[in-house]
Amino acid sequence: MSDSSSKPRHAIAPTRAEDYPEWYQQVIRAADLAELSPVRGCMVIKPWGYAIWERMQAILDGKFKAMGHKNAYFPLFIPLRYFQKEAEHISGFAKECAVVTHSRLEAGEQGQLQPASPLEEPLIVRPTSETIIGEMFAQWIHSYRDLPLKINQWANIVRWEMRTRLFLRTSEFLWQEGHTAHRTAAEAQEETARMLEVYRQFAEEDMAMPVICGEKSPRERFPGAVQTFCIEAMMQDRKALQAGTSHFLGQNFARSSHIAFTDESGQTKLAWTTSWGVSTRLIGALIMAHSDDDGLVLPPQLAPTQVIILPVIHSDASRAPILEYAERLQQDLQQKHFRSSPLRVEVDKRELRGGEKNWEWIKKGVPLRVEVGARDRSNEELTFYRRDRETKARQSLKREIFIPKAAEELEEIQDQLLRRAQIFRDQHLLKIDSRETFYEFFAPQNREKPEIHGGFACTHWNGSSALEEQLQRDLGVTLRCIPLGESGEEEKGICPFSGEPSPRRVIFAKAY
Repeated sequence: MSDSSSKPRHAIAPTRAEDYPEWYQQVIRAADLAELSPVRGCMVIKPWGYAIWERMQAILDGKFKAMGHKNAYFPLFIPLRYFQKEAEHISGFAKECAVVTHSRLEAGEQGQLQPASPLEEPLIVRPTSETIIGEMFAQWIHSYRDLPLKINQWANIVRWEMRTRLFLRTSEFLWQEGHTAHRTAAEAQEETARMLEVYRQFAEEDMAMPVICGEKSPRERFPGAVQTFCIEAMMQDRKALQAGTSHFLGQNFARSSHIAFTDESGQTKLAWTTSWGVSTRLIGALIMAHSDDDGLVLPPQLAPTQVIILPVIHSDASRAPILEYAERLQQDLQQKHFRSSPLRVEVDKRELRGGEKNWEWIKKGVPLRVEVGARDRSNEELTFYRRDRETKARQSLKREIFIPKAAEELEEIQDQLLRRAQIFRDQHLLKIDSRETFYEFFAPQNREKPEIHGGFACTHWNGSSALEEQLQRDLGVTLRCIPLGESGEEEKGICPFSGEPSPRRVIFAKAY
């Protein structure tokens, strides 16, 4: 039995085509994910948004622990002198640092509170933790027997952003940062590659979001790193979003923090270190990779609720038997599994109009919506809707058929979202071999060929940072990565901007 609704065709206004940035904000509002806080540049993550982050945490934390990493926690405040040990690192973060210079508050002459006691040394509010973790590693590591040391931290980060956008760029955000120390460069490089692969798998298998793995150019490298690797995803407005990074730090931080060990022969050597991380930016990626003009669309792996059961009640007399039928259905579905985990099923018992409840769960992106009414109960049936299909596309089944089929439907939704995103990405990834075509591709308006305007430009590059700067000034594009693996198959050619030889193609795009 299905409940009709008089809602407009689309729940989100404006649509993606009308105003993509505003659409993004409205999806967050409609799905009740987060809102701006009273503190400028910061956000309040609401329960539904935080539940998605908890799903991401649980999956990633399991992967990290399976690889031998252990969780720890380090201070929010980092002494300024720690940053000064690594010149490139501090220069890279200097403009984003929040600095604590006083302790205590006291009332002034007019009763207004003001800082009272200057600190002996300024403290940086954690923008990243390489320096302080390096300080602790130096105390923990003495012998080769202490290596490898593999630590992960779930924490908040503060980077003082001037222009903010919920989830994508805020002054405070949540993330995980892994830090490891190794005996040899080869071991550290292997760890860097392994963690990049963990992020790739998570993006594609759990987020249903295809990514390109690659290395950052020296200009885009993490401050103080020898190499930075990343996963880059295409959003529905054809812009790139850096979804995760893994850094080979070489011995730079080991040298500045004196992370040294005695090897088997009794010689003192510097350790080789790595760091890697993802953040709540992934929720922004999830929104922009899959959502539509009716709201959020969640892949089943990350949906806090995978199946929402909506009782359709038209009389007080039918309430109790319909709710009993819905709860029995919930219990039966919770015995089934999707990817080794019990189905997450909820019954919405609130006394709201059916259409209102239905649209709320559509906007929240729940993969499967199930409606049960008096007729369904009598016939042992139900009606269900998939969030990856048209809002009103429904299917009625016998209860006994749907229960074992629900996990299959969720798997199809997960696969369909990945397939859809892959097709979109591939349609807007173009090999470009001329300067004219490159500039046309990223031109502010391309009225003659709007269907191919913008996206990922796969082109040759002569390795010049000056050229990167010029393209950013001219078109607002950056070199997103030098692809690895199959997408980075070496193909020698000529840089279309300089006419100089190029060893392989790279990816340029406009980005968040």
